[in-house]
Amino acid sequence: MSPIKFYTELINNGLKNLSFSNKPKSLYDPIKYILDLEGKRIRPILTLMSCNSFGLDPKEALSASLSLECFHNFTLMHDDIMDSALTRRGEQTVHVKWNSDRAILSGDAMLIFSYQLLESYDLKTYSSLNKLLNKTALEVCEGQQYDIDFETKVEVNLDQYLEMIRLKTAVLVGASLQMGAIVANASKQDQTCIYNFGINLGLAFQLQDDLLDVFGDYDLVGKKIGGDILENKKTILFHMTRSNSTKIQISELESLYDSDELNSELKISKVTSIFKRAKADILTSKLVLDYTDKAIKYIDDLSIAELQKDEFRVFSKQLMSRKL
Repeated sequence: MSPIKFYTELINNGLKNLSFSNKPKSLYDPIKYILDLEGKRIRPILTLMSCNSFGLDPKEALSASLSLECFHNFTLMHDDIMDSALTRRGEQTVHVKWNSDRAILSGDAMLIFSYQLLESYDLKTYSSLNKLLNKTALEVCEGQQYDIDFETKVEVNLDQYLEMIRLKTAVLVGASLQMGAIVANASKQDQTCIYNFGINLGLAFQLQDDLLDVFGDYDLVGKKIGGDILENKKTILFHMTRSNSTKIQISELESLYDSDELNSELKISKVTSIFKRAKADILTSKLVLDYTDKAIKYIDDLSIAELQKDEFRVFSKQLMSRKL
């Protein structure tokens, strides 16, 4: 069995064994539903990988990994409401299947579970894990607010966008890896190094996600292609186009984003055409590779066995090619 498959089975079994109360069903059924959708379990897998790489049985980090998966899915429940998303992982979103009130409350319950799951650790470990989760949770909220603000903000530059996705996405990947290192009692230097690996990997992952939203396919992405365009999200493709276009082309792009008159498919088609003309897809792909390479360089500096370093390198490349 491959390490990734082993970690995934460990996480899925752990989630199934969580003692969610059966009453009221209206609160807990949405939680069970979204966790059963599974997804790739990237963040909890990284927690187990990190713990194992520092020489401790990955099962010791299972509670921390489940904590992160509960937290991540809590954010998805709430994000889907804010984005008016209809599907998640190819299935109905929680607020569509039930309603927004239930999605909000069930999401809140998942957040509480994420903190409760850390209570199984000794006081020193718990304190470090709890402090990191608090810091990360606040940063994720800041990133989500920036994301909302940027939909209506006239001028958003590339650096601001990268900072937004660092907060909204990358810090949770970094925290996942650092949590595994904390459980394994790794040195502060190694904790910082593996956290920075996660930050850059998270940035690469989100940029790749932006690319797939427009140039991917439904079966791979699990959501409507072009959704970011319809929501007027100024993703990396938008910024790459602005930096590689004439004033007339930029004006045309901005007009399309401001327009509510075009039907959905026509708007997606026109914006996608402008992206291609500006080679935004090619430029974004290069940036994804740059951040992936930067992430892998942090692995070189870790005081772990070469075999474990290779495991992280392989995981990074598979993640970017969506072969996990």
